[in-house]
Amino acid sequence: MIAHDIIIRPIITEKSMIGAVNKVYTFEVAKTANKIEIAKACEEVFKVKVAKVNTISVRGRARRQGRNVGYTRSWKKAVVTLTENSKPIEFFEGMM
Repeated sequence: MIAHDIIIRPIITEKSMIGAVNKVYTFEVAKTANKIEIAKACEEVFKVKVAKVNTISVRGRARRQGRNVGYTRSWKKAVVTLTENSKPIEFFEGMM
């Protein structure tokens, strides 16, 4: 997998923006990617140094439309922490 296939999109929430101040960023990643692949993809795409990666598998929730019940898709979230001497990611800097 190439780096852009691993990192799908950034997660923009209040909690993730608070973490961005401390160089902690949140991304939606490929379900098959592991922590090492996620760290290498972040370093390649954003030209930063990654200290650690935490991953969370988000389960799909039941949703109703009338009497029909379906599920939202399940996905994987990665919380990436950068090293102290690493530069911040510019994409998130424009959000704050």
